[in-house]
Amino acid sequence: MAANAAPRTPRNDDAEYKLHFRMINEQQVHDICIEFFYKPHTISLLTVTVLGLMYFVDDANSDSNLRVGLLVVVSFFVVISVLAFPNGPFTRPHPAVWRIVFGLSVMYFLFLVFLIFLNWDQVKALMYWLDPNLRYATREADIMEYAVNCTVITWERILSHFDIFAFGHFGGWAMKALLIRSYGLCWTISITWELTELFFMHLLPNFAECWWDQVILDILLCNGGGIWLGMTVCRFLEMRTYCWASIKEIHTTTGKLKRVVLQFTPASWTYVRWFDPKSSFQRLAGIYLFMILWQLTELNTFFLKHIFIFQASHPLSWCRILLIGVITAPTVRQYYAYLTDTQCKRVGTQCWVFGAIAFLEALACVKFGHDLFSKTQICSVLLWLLCLALITLFCLYGMVWYEQNKMKVSCFLGYPIETCDNFLAIADNFNSIYFKCASILTCRL
Repeated sequence: MAANAAPRTPRNDDAEYKLHFRMINEQQVHDICIEFFYKPHTISLLTVTVLGLMYFVDDANSDSNLRVGLLVVVSFFVVISVLAFPNGPFTRPHPAVWRIVFGLSVMYFLFLVFLIFLNWDQVKALMYWLDPNLRYATREADIMEYAVNCTVITWERILSHFDIFAFGHFGGWAMKALLIRSYGLCWTISITWELTELFFMHLLPNFAECWWDQVILDILLCNGGGIWLGMTVCRFLEMRTYCWASIKEIHTTTGKLKRVVLQFTPASWTYVRWFDPKSSFQRLAGIYLFMILWQLTELNTFFLKHIFIFQASHPLSWCRILLIGVITAPTVRQYYAYLTDTQCKRVGTQCWVFGAIAFLEALACVKFGHDLFSKTQICSVLLWLLCLALITLFCLYGMVWYEQNKMKVSCFLGYPIETCDNFLAIADNFNSIYFKCASILTCRL
């Protein structure tokens, strides 16, 4: 009977599904200027890698050979990433760059899988092999005091907080705004992170801050200034006209150099709207999960350096932050497409790997920080999750209220009445969902 069964006829939605998934997982370049950089050079690449392997082969020093061997393994994996892995949702400056980023994220994912099967002595031996100076590393919380003499506010004390980490904090929030592209979500994440610091202060002493440091310096200046800068750049890129000319068509040297620099800018700019007229309760749950994962990734940064004992300035810290920051860009784009595009039925591969990395980091922290987490106050964690849910709910309600009033103004100015009625009806539906969720949470409280 199986041999006589008729072959399955492809449906139209199958083709649409594959097309939508390919747009976020395997984006293609449509405006190729110099074909040489987009043609396959597999034989040349194989030749270079084999010659490089022959050059680095050496039997002189066992320790040096181990380091070089691991470096060559990573290099070969990056080469395979360029050849085999998907482009991701971006094409600038070149799809190979994002294949390398995906390859590095897979390498980090596999390293975390290996790490959680080691014991504490093996982990420390591995860290000391990577950097012998880590034997003498101390926690920042062991040598510094936090939230002391908060009533003493002087210009000297305020200016002392504007160090390299403050500028990194500001730049980090500018990049987050460029990725999220929503004032509502950015400010919600900013406020909820400060609450996260308060709820986890009993585990991480460096989360303790004076009120003026937390509210004025962190939320208003660093977070708020970074969000404003990032959203200003977003508005500029949204209004910009993207008309790319081939470098062969540009005859001046200045024009060619300008075109080369523009290669590192986006090929186009998608207007992001986390809350859409077609939003549903699933979108609400998806954004809540997005915020939980974001907070978890931020928490991992502090727990990792506290449990494994290395300073924030150590390469283990800032290299991980750079890697996470780079892979967050395609991750957010793929997750946004999964939430907003009804034809996209599954998340992209980079988004999947990012989620796995976040949970594996948390698992490593729990395994090797057993003594630390034994002091966990369960009520604080549950209250943190509840506050995060309520703030997310209020945030989305504020966003739909804003969109609803903006749509009313647009209708008043003469937009099609069908569009207005459809949006207002769906907004009312969201309001009913919101009040149902609020009543459920109130009953549980």
